Amino acid sequence: MTTDILIRYLHFLGIFIVFAAVLGQHLLLKGTVPRAMIAKAQRFDIAYAVAVVVVLGTGLLQWFSGAKPAVFYTSNPVFHTKLTLFLLVGLISIYPSVFMGKQKKGDPAELVEIPKGIVHSIRLELLLLVVMPLLAVIMAKGLGIPVVKP
Repeated sequence: MTTDILIRYLHFLGIFIVFAAVLGQHLLLKGTVPRAMIAKAQRFDIAYAVAVVVVLGTGLLQWFSGAKPAVFYTSNPVFHTKLTLFLLVGLISIYPSVFMGKQKKGDPAELVEIPKGIVHSIRLELLLLVVMPLLAVIMAKGLGIPVVKP
């Protein structure tokens, strides 16, 4: 029981860090910014990557060895929607990550224009991340679990 609580707690902390890291990128990467700001945003990207590993690892632990049986998750379409959004956020994050990796090099004072696609990608990540806790609450209430008729 204590292990399950610790796993869930680490899962929540990871989720908070993921959201904070994407929000940090959103606040830093707008309009035209000094290259040094892109390097700062990339630090958020590194924190994001570490937190994603924590969220994924603890999520898998909950799925396959948590307090609830694996079938609770496996048979629930709400869970599959949540997992799909998580993977989609990860895929969307590739574009800003590659951009930051390429643009951080050079004179730190040089101004770099942030493409609108980067800003929109980060905003889409935030939107999807905001929907995911709603799906978790829906799952916790038991919605989406198939009803078995006797």
